[in-house]
Amino acid sequence: MSNYHKPVMLQECIEALDIKPNGTYVDVTFGGGGHSREILKHLGEGGRLIAFDQDADAQQNIIDDERFQFVDQNFRYLKNFCRLHGAIPVDGILADLGVSSYQFDRAERGFSIRFDAELDMRMNQSLELTAKQVVNTYAEADLHRIFGIYGEIQNAKSLARTIVTARLNSPMDTVADLKNAIVGLIPRGKENKYLAQVFQALRIEVNQELEALKDFLIQTADVLVSGGRLVVMSYHSLEDRLVKNFIAKGKFSGEVEKDFYGNDQKPLEAVSRGAITATDEEIKENNRARSAKLRIAVKK
Repeated sequence: MSNYHKPVMLQECIEALDIKPNGTYVDVTFGGGGHSREILKHLGEGGRLIAFDQDADAQQNIIDDERFQFVDQNFRYLKNFCRLHGAIPVDGILADLGVSSYQFDRAERGFSIRFDAELDMRMNQSLELTAKQVVNTYAEADLHRIFGIYGEIQNAKSLARTIVTARLNSPMDTVADLKNAIVGLIPRGKENKYLAQVFQALRIEVNQELEALKDFLIQTADVLVSGGRLVVMSYHSLEDRLVKNFIAKGKFSGEVEKDFYGNDQKPLEAVSRGAITATDEEIKENNRARSAKLRIAVKK
């Protein structure tokens, strides 16, 4: 498990959940099971933990514990599967968003700019859409939108046009093919950052990450018991903005709705002022912690 993924801000997450020994908890991003194992240490015999993960590789880390139940699904189906397992309401939900270190380190998954491999990037490998299909079949306008919004890339329009032109000569099947096609657009001295933004945009599109996150957040309010905790860790501004807005307003844009008496109509209340970030010591030990933002909310 330690090779799979080192959990970021592990103790902060556990403290944020405020675990009751006989409570029911959900870890919607099981991965290497680091957070789940720590949650189980705080649960008594009457406690229960449901864990979600859509990546089949995560199943090698399943925990042999009668209090533990694994669900091989995307967390956007949180409510349906919690209901199926008789686990509504729950006392706490933990989400550690993004790609695990394990997924980045598996060259054949195509997530990393460090390796040459097929352009895949599927978190759930039973899905049809791959990054290869996105770069080879999407219209120029759609590529422009993806790179501009999901990658926050300055020259997104030129990038989209370059890809569409390059694929006329030969398809881009691998990481190297894509890098070679766009090499003229990459700012000197910022190669890694630029490519990371390109890959982030493709990954978000392939996995429908922002749509899944929205679906998940909306359902948390129905799944949590009054006083239950929602703990979400994100690694880029697009995810963090959605989490922040949903906690603050009960929606993803616009102003918070009010009832007849002027009271805010939102299901959650922020526990921490702003996002919690990792300590300097943790960032030194685990570079992935550098961009992590932890937000905590309680169900009203």
